[in-house]
Amino acid sequence: MSFLEVLLIALSMAMDAFAVCLGVGTLRQTTGARSTFRLSFHFGLFQFLMPIVGWFAGVTVVRFIAAYDHWVAFALLAFVGARMIRSGFGSSSESHKNDPTRGWSLILLSIAVSIDALAIGLSLAIIGVTIWYPAVVIGVVTGLVSWLGLRLGNVLGERFGKRMEIIGGAILILIWVRIVLAHLLA
Repeated sequence: MSFLEVLLIALSMAMDAFAVCLGVGTLRQTTGARSTFRLSFHFGLFQFLMPIVGWFAGVTVVRFIAAYDHWVAFALLAFVGARMIRSGFGSSSESHKNDPTRGWSLILLSIAVSIDALAIGLSLAIIGVTIWYPAVVIGVVTGLVSWLGLRLGNVLGERFGKRMEIIGGAILILIWVRIVLAHLLA
């Protein structure tokens, strides 16, 4: 598998992470280096690990997961997106008490954006591609693209305020609608 092919796979895998980071960045809680690194690192780490898990799991586990993986991603993104929208309509003090770069929000978002990477790992196993090189590229690209999404979201959040928090939550909800529709119509 050529570098260009792996890079294209990595970029396509990173698009959900970019969209989520764009939405999360509008919260303006990820303006510091630590929170930006934390979210970008975790998204990259999960995107690195999930193809490896998929590759090692093989056909046995994936056939059980494939039936409902889109519902898992749907539920996770719906939960976080709804919290962001609710927070956007709340007061400023209540809007920023739940940092999406910490705790369960971080884990849920990381899983949600990387769950499709299980299928990529399985696909690479089926065609006989060693997983380590693609997994590293996918992880690094996702980390970088996530950082870019956060930075852009920060700029939009600073410029447009709480309205962007509502839009960010709506972006997450639109992502999960796309995930469910893709699986239902496929």
